[in-house]
Amino acid sequence: MNSTKEVTIYDIAKVLNISPATVSRGLKDHPGIRKDTKKKIHNAAQKMGYQQNTFASNLRRKNSKTIGVIVPRLDSYFMSSVIAGMEKVANGAGYNLIISQSQEFVKKEIASTTTLFNSRVDGLLISLSSETKNLDHFDAIFRKKIPIIFFDRVIELPNCTSVVINNERAGYDATRHLLDQGCKRVVHVSGSLNRNVYADRLKGYKKALSEKRIAFDPKLVFTNNLSDQSGAEVARQILKMNKMPDGIFTANDTTAVACIRELKQAGVKIPQDIAIVGFNNDPISRVIEPHLTTIHYPGEEMGEVAASTLINGLKNLSSGNLNTMIIRHELIIRQSSVRKTS
Repeated sequence: MNSTKEVTIYDIAKVLNISPATVSRGLKDHPGIRKDTKKKIHNAAQKMGYQQNTFASNLRRKNSKTIGVIVPRLDSYFMSSVIAGMEKVANGAGYNLIISQSQEFVKKEIASTTTLFNSRVDGLLISLSSETKNLDHFDAIFRKKIPIIFFDRVIELPNCTSVVINNERAGYDATRHLLDQGCKRVVHVSGSLNRNVYADRLKGYKKALSEKRIAFDPKLVFTNNLSDQSGAEVARQILKMNKMPDGIFTANDTTAVACIRELKQAGVKIPQDIAIVGFNNDPISRVIEPHLTTIHYPGEEMGEVAASTLINGLKNLSSGNLNTMIIRHELIIRQSSVRKTS
C-alpha cells in the first residue's frame, strides 16, 4: 500500500474482510465486539499506519478537547512547574494542551493567540508578556465566548478569572524580613513594571520601608529582565555605589543567585555585609552558598487551579464567578539573609 495514502477504516475492513462499522466500533473498544476481533482490528490498524482523526470527531461534538497555553518563557523552573500542574489536570479530564511561548514579545503573543484560535481550542490559559499593554488580540476569542483564565501575569477583566499569589504581601514579607534582620538600605531588583507581579512586589517593598520609617529611594530600585546576566550587572553597579546597601530583595531567584556570585567574587560577605532574598524557590536557591532565602511560589498548584477552573467552566461546574483566585505563598528563610539569631 502507498505509504503516503491516508489509511481509512474501509481499508482495514477490506483487509480483514469485515464491515467498516465493525472496524469503527472495534477501534472505539465497543463492548459488542468480540475481544479477538478487536485485537485483529487494532493489530491491522497499527500495521497499516491508521491514524484516528480525533480532531474531526471532536469538531462534530462541537469541541476540540484541547486547551491553549501561552507563557512568557518556557526556560523557567516556575513556568515549567505551572505547566506540569496544568497537564496533570487537563490530561486527567481528557484534554490535551497546546503550549506556546511569547518570549516576552507582544507580537509573538498575538501570533500565538491567532494560531490557537484557528486551532479551535476550547479555552485559553495565559500569562502575559512583559510588553503587553492591551488585549485587543483576544477580541475574537471573547466574541466566540471561549473562556480565558489569566495566571501569574494578569490583567483584571470582567467575566475573566485570574489566578495569582498576593504579590504585594509577598514583596512586603521579603523586605520586612530583611529590615527585621537589621538592614536599613535595601535594594530592590524588579522586572517590567507593566506587569502586576512586579508592580505589586514593588508596592510591598515600599510598604515595608514605610512601616519602618525608611524613606523610599528610587535609586535603589533596578528594573531589568531578571536574567543571570542582568543580576551580575546589578551587583557590579552596587559595588560602585558610594554607600553600599546592606540588603537586596530580587524579584526572582536567578537574579539573586547571580548577585551573590558576583558580590562574593568581589569579597562581599553574604549575609554579614549584604543580606539577600530571592523569589520563586527555584532549585538553584538550594545550590548556591549560602543557601538563598526566597518566597515559595507554588507553581504546580497554580497550574492545577488554573486548569481545573477552566475545565470546570467548560463543563458548567463553576461555583460562581470568582474574578481573582489567590494561591498562598511562603517566605522560606535560609542562610543568605540571617544576620540575627533569635
